[in-house]
Amino acid sequence: MHTPVGQTRLVLASASPRRRELLGQLGLSFEVSAADIDETPRQGEPATAYVLRLAQEKARAVMARHPGAWVLAADTTVALGDELLGKPQDAAEARGMLGRLSGRTHEVHTGVALAGPGGEHSTVVRTRVVFRSLTLGEIDWYVGTGEPLDKAGSYAVQGKGGFLVAAVEGSPTNVIGLPLGETLELLARAGVPLPWRAP
Repeated sequence: MHTPVGQTRLVLASASPRRRELLGQLGLSFEVSAADIDETPRQGEPATAYVLRLAQEKARAVMARHPGAWVLAADTTVALGDELLGKPQDAAEARGMLGRLSGRTHEVHTGVALAGPGGEHSTVVRTRVVFRSLTLGEIDWYVGTGEPLDKAGSYAVQGKGGFLVAAVEGSPTNVIGLPLGETLELLARAGVPLPWRAP
């Protein structure tokens, strides 16, 4: 049974300004309450399982603070083969990641989880991204902008890092951190009111 429309609250369990902006573009009303969990990958954990687990843990952690609300959480990682590329610790690590991604195809995985009064719904979205072959000068310049330092894989396709990318196969918003089409499907499945649909 769904919560009545007048009482439905949506909470975004993320401190990411990119996710807030993407969700806001849909005209949804929501609150923000960041989750604080251990994001260390488990030994041998595949990218798909890793992002799904973290998204579900974030949603459950924030739901405990917001009973009765629907909580939306997401986690994104970059996978180069079996290697998971999270956020770089410093400029040197960012240079190394970008050097490994140069001229190659990698995958961006985002786990999306929705938890609330009607149970849990979740999905994982995968997008293939092809990088141009980068020069050392391009890498150094981009790292010098500071943009890579809080991004999984050390780049932001929606920012200055757009010049690094030759092609995107799949959801472009997934690469930014929240696949909008699939997120909408989860919200609709849960019965969360959408701006263009009558409740």
